[in-house]
Amino acid sequence: MNAEMAHRVRSGEGFIAALDQSGGSTPAALRAYGICESAYGNEDRMFALMDAMRVRVMAAPAFNKTRIVGAILFERSLNDRTMGMSIPTYLWEQRGIVPFLKVDKGLGAETDGVHLLRRISGLKTLLDRAIKLKIYGTKMRSVIRLASPSGISAIVAQQFALGRLIARHGLLPIIEPEILVASPEKAAAEAILVSELERSLDLLPDDNNVMLKVTLPEVADLYAGLAGHPRVVRLLALSGSYSRAEACVRLAQNHHMIASFSRALLDGLKYAMNDVAFDTALAASIDEIFRASTVKR
Repeated sequence: MNAEMAHRVRSGEGFIAALDQSGGSTPAALRAYGICESAYGNEDRMFALMDAMRVRVMAAPAFNKTRIVGAILFERSLNDRTMGMSIPTYLWEQRGIVPFLKVDKGLGAETDGVHLLRRISGLKTLLDRAIKLKIYGTKMRSVIRLASPSGISAIVAQQFALGRLIARHGLLPIIEPEILVASPEKAAAEAILVSELERSLDLLPDDNNVMLKVTLPEVADLYAGLAGHPRVVRLLALSGSYSRAEACVRLAQNHHMIASFSRALLDGLKYAMNDVAFDTALAASIDEIFRASTVKR
């Protein structure tokens, strides 16, 4: 692992931008950006428009290391180039932002109140490619809908098994068991999840570290104890379906936790904006999320 990247990830002030919209989330992201489905018609064009949006975000003046520690990329972004270099290289060398990669292939059908990860075909090849491109870590997202002890245990077990494999390749895994904001049993599911995470962390060997990415909890600081676990490099929050304003209010109430927002980060950005308006809106979003990540109540 790059020692300078490691220091930024562990100690850098700011948050992690999630720019890893995949096939399932891209249509909604483009609609929010002001591009409807009829404007692209096929998947290749859809992804091209999403890639252009991501590059526009990354090239904005405010998207730099003074506020942003890292950025999570979608696999297709590895094929893109900006300013004559690969996206991971551009992020680190030009912006001082540590690149991460989403490696999961989506979710399976709901079983026992949860959605486990689909089998990740070609994972070793993807990890080898990530290492060559100087990606620092990876992300995998599972989903929890109900407070099912067995379902949540299965989610955490799968995440940590894959995390151990990823760590053996020299990459830092982000463990992301998302609890849906709309879950009718959200608080109960969170209580189960924090116990399962602590148990799995205690079983990790001393040379196997992770980052945790969780839904903003109903009880403030529910996960704060995990941030101090010797195997946890950083505790991250996802915004889920919360508005940016609500997500930031909740985040400011959770100590030792920084944002890793996607939709909330991009909220308010529009395709039709000129560059000045776009950059101004993005800068305001970045500043709001930065404050919630660094100034706690």
